[in-house]
Amino acid sequence: MRLVMNEPVERMDRPYARRWWALLVLCLSLLIIVMANTALTVAAPDMTQDLGLSSADLQWVIDGYTVPYAALMLLLGAIGDKYSRRGALVLGLVVFGGGAVAGSLVDSSTGVIAARAVMGVGAALIMPATLSLLAATFPRAERAKAIVLWTATAGLAIAAGPLVAGALLEHHGWSSTFLINVPIAVLAIVGALVLVPPSSAAHRHRIDYVGGLLSVVWIGSLVYMIIEGPHFGWGVKAVSAAVVAGAGLLLFVLWELRHPRPVVDVRRFAQRRFAGSNLAVALFFLAVFGAFYYLTQHLQFVLGYDALDTGVRMLPLAGAVFVGSALTGYLTPRVGMRITVTAGMVGGTAALALLTRVDAASSYGDFVVPLVILGLAIGLALSPCTDAIMGAFPEAELGVGGAVNDTSLELGGSLGIAILGSVLAGSYSSHLTDATAGSKLPADALSTAQDSVGAGYAVAQGIGDKARQLGEQAAHTTDAGQAAQLKAQAGQLADGARQMTDAVGSSFSDAVAHTSLVGALILGVGTVLVAVLLPRKGHPKTGSETDAETGSEPGTGSGEHAEAGMAAENGADSAAPAEAEAEDGASAGAAGAGVEDGAGVDVAESPDASASAARAGR
Repeated sequence: MRLVMNEPVERMDRPYARRWWALLVLCLSLLIIVMANTALTVAAPDMTQDLGLSSADLQWVIDGYTVPYAALMLLLGAIGDKYSRRGALVLGLVVFGGGAVAGSLVDSSTGVIAARAVMGVGAALIMPATLSLLAATFPRAERAKAIVLWTATAGLAIAAGPLVAGALLEHHGWSSTFLINVPIAVLAIVGALVLVPPSSAAHRHRIDYVGGLLSVVWIGSLVYMIIEGPHFGWGVKAVSAAVVAGAGLLLFVLWELRHPRPVVDVRRFAQRRFAGSNLAVALFFLAVFGAFYYLTQHLQFVLGYDALDTGVRMLPLAGAVFVGSALTGYLTPRVGMRITVTAGMVGGTAALALLTRVDAASSYGDFVVPLVILGLAIGLALSPCTDAIMGAFPEAELGVGGAVNDTSLELGGSLGIAILGSVLAGSYSSHLTDATAGSKLPADALSTAQDSVGAGYAVAQGIGDKARQLGEQAAHTTDAGQAAQLKAQAGQLADGARQMTDAVGSSFSDAVAHTSLVGALILGVGTVLVAVLLPRKGHPKTGSETDAETGSEPGTGSGEHAEAGMAAENGADSAAPAEAEAEDGASAGAAGAGVEDGAGVDVAESPDASASAARAGR
């Protein structure tokens, strides 16, 4: 047996024997890039104290990863399709690991932000490569099951990040949360070379670099705007980013509509299944990342759990994701993805609605049921959507398909933290103002406390520390009158510290309830839209939809089983110019196929297409 797997999966005449081991490597790669964000939420307090980060610094330490990650995925996914999907995965792991090493060594906010940006570039290579390699390696009959495990891994990583970070922070500094990525990345690189077969598009066309660069501009500007506006105000930077994002998106769409081989065919978004699946992914991660953002803060600051305890208490979410994923693998083939996805989104809405009951007296027990329901909802909804998105792309564009799915996920997560984080901050500030009215708290202290729940408790602690100092001073004062005066002042400050602590806790709890209500409303409205968009269950064997349901012909790759569309796209690559024109969405009359979105020729007319069909049906 060769040490390095060199036989491309496209040349295999039967399913790859070690494909489930390959999936383990892909899931391991996915695990570290999701954990890189969730672990940081737990390490943030230690990092803030050690590096003296401002709230703006901390925000960009977190989001410095997000901007390049989201912006580069489409272009890097297309490059991976053309040259090597496994190569993109390995290169991404190298870049990611290098950024992690750098992040553990720096001692300034600028250094950490730069290291996180490098990790984001690595993640942009890794994420679409994992999905494209999965889709290329597994036969269509097994792909849905593999995607279920891939999605469950993403859910596990959301909860495992705080757990791993918490365990490390028990005995090590925040830099250990960077270094833990390095051995995992090395293991994934070795596993990729040994277990994951190479894969690339069968026919290597020129990459639409203009479209790719336009996607980088508009997605990067949009994410920057999402981060900058809600957190730092709608000044020149945020407004400029919004203008660039809008203009970039318009130019991107116009260019892609005219280009014969676009980086992504935007016409696919007119298909109900494809559009509904992307919307569901974006909305779900808006809710999940937003809820995760404020729940971890509530567990740490209000309920007083340390980093490790917080991670442990998020485990019900991870376990429920696996159960939900198992359920969707059973239910989707029987009742259709619309019912499964809608049920998952209803469950997510219900979980957020339950969190509206949170108040100052709430304990961890009040969070268990919402966490379990949210985990079940993630498992139910996301796997069918990812499968539908990947099924809409031919074999030559699997990396782009993975990038589209992951961009929807990342945009949704960024919006969730920005929108719900902004609502949380505004609600907390308002409630704290009301709760401290008449307390004679200095205006500057109140302003500091309103910045965040951590800052609020820091102000309360500062008042308490001053009370203890006065008490100690009174104990060492020989003048009885002065000692009594100092004791009285110390008592007043101690009472003020307790009142401030209670005010911060109750204000943040009320803000969590209010933000959960906003999140539930957003996800509830989104659930209705997704239920309307997603078509009814297609034919039980082919999964194809009627024209009325999808707005396209069967076999275009928009249904659950897109073998014919995938095969025809590959066959069209070697066909006559008229056929290639049809493949790109132009009239298919000259090719005699009449199929849109990459199915420009009849499979039977091309030997290459027949070979592709055989591979797709493995």
